[in-house]
Amino acid sequence: MTDEIKNADILIVEDETAIARLMEIHLQRAGYSVTCCGNGHDAIALLESNTYKLMLLDRMIPGVRGLDLLRWLRKQEALRTLPVVMVTALAQTEERIRGLNEGADDYLPKPFEPDELVARVQALLRRSVHGRSMGESDSEIILDHDAMEAFVLGKRVDLRPLEFRLLQRLMKKPGKVRSREYLLDKVWGINNFVEERTVDVTVKRLRKALMEYGLGESIVTVRGSGYRFVKTDS
Repeated sequence: MTDEIKNADILIVEDETAIARLMEIHLQRAGYSVTCCGNGHDAIALLESNTYKLMLLDRMIPGVRGLDLLRWLRKQEALRTLPVVMVTALAQTEERIRGLNEGADDYLPKPFEPDELVARVQALLRRSVHGRSMGESDSEIILDHDAMEAFVLGKRVDLRPLEFRLLQRLMKKPGKVRSREYLLDKVWGINNFVEERTVDVTVKRLRKALMEYGLGESIVTVRGSGYRFVKTDS
């Protein structure tokens, strides 16, 4: 584990004291620095005045609700790439998809095993760090691997971390079909227990972002197989 991951500062936004304390204890044992708060207003104040590597966010917090806080976060230039794990008792598939659509990078339903929580945090932090070491480009789309940003004809495309990593993985081998299972492994991580439908949700968001620049069709669905990236000069 690199120092950047091991010493990461994590923000826990959870109003149930016992659950927040449980998360805090296990993350601290794993070597992380942890800050806890119990409502959305305090979370915003902390995010504006401190730097965190990851946030664990309860859906049903008082003040600014979890999804509203997530929407606010993704509109902030300095915070839009902050990895977020949504931790909530609302575990139905449609609720998970809604959370992912709003910008969550992972979704952990309550009750959860502390070891799984730590494993998901470690996996997400590894992806956020290692993702900065890769970069691809074609005639119109350029990926800045250090800043984790995508540019089309010099204009920055507003992508969330998962969307960036998905585009990055597809662009690595243009024209090659990547299955949902492969993308879950390489983008979300082998220790990340999410459904294949999550890939479809993220592809939909990615296409929508690229569509504003006329490149939505660069991500092609291969029925029964997965997805592939088509170079824009093809």
